[in-house]
Amino acid sequence: MNGQRPREGGGNKVQRIADELRRRVTDGTYPLQSFLPSQRDLVEELGVSRETVKRALRELEDEGWIATRPNSGSRVVKTQHIHTSAARARRLGGVVTLGPFISEAFEQPEVALDVYTLTSESLDAHIRVQTERIRSGLIAPRSIALRMLLPDSTGPLPYPRVKDDPEDPRMRDRMRTITEWHTTSLLEMLGYLRSENLVPSVDVRIRHTPLIPAFKLYLLNDVEVLHGMYEIVERPVNLGQDETITALDALGLGATLTHHEKTEEDPTAPGSVFVDGMRQWFDSVWDRLSE
Repeated sequence: MNGQRPREGGGNKVQRIADELRRRVTDGTYPLQSFLPSQRDLVEELGVSRETVKRALRELEDEGWIATRPNSGSRVVKTQHIHTSAARARRLGGVVTLGPFISEAFEQPEVALDVYTLTSESLDAHIRVQTERIRSGLIAPRSIALRMLLPDSTGPLPYPRVKDDPEDPRMRDRMRTITEWHTTSLLEMLGYLRSENLVPSVDVRIRHTPLIPAFKLYLLNDVEVLHGMYEIVERPVNLGQDETITALDALGLGATLTHHEKTEEDPTAPGSVFVDGMRQWFDSVWDRLSE
């Protein structure tokens, strides 16, 4: 294991590039209203064809992340929003995205993450950043414990699906492929930390539940929660070989998240009640509705 993402076949290149560009938009690499690098620069940096880059940019435009004008390039028009206190926003340098919260969680000696999500796409991107920080010696947690709840995608789902044909399995198969891709990447990265003894204790457990997520949930070290509802959108999805369908989908990377923090001095404070409630809910689904 080398801690890097697994290699993919040609059919996944567009998805890989689209994932990488989404990650850069949501972690602030490409801030709101900024322009992405030119297609030529992206081709050179990412080592793919011009057509692959164009299709990936088209996917981001269809999802509403960027707006593209001829001869002007692609500009970021949407990013992830996290609502937190003004004091916390100042401490994070005004950059209120998921990345800084995950980074702070990994700076603790013992890291505990419980995640409930539609796919493992977002988590994979952020774990990759933390893996690099650990490998370079910037942080040195003694243990990492991750539990992730994912939906069971073996049967029909209300979303994502083909809009006019709920029985059409192609969107479900696409989600399963994306999830397996990112889950494999995540497991390899964390497994590398354990095998190289960079983190003495690494415990990763993934379960599937028959529930379809209406919201995304991150429980960080049992003291903080990031929570946000999925918005169901209608959008075109390119399935390859120039086949485009109209789908009902949930765009998790763009979900607006709210931040809640536990106050040890006041267990009745709203933040404490919310964190404890989400902990109890997660444990109940993990213990009774997952396998």
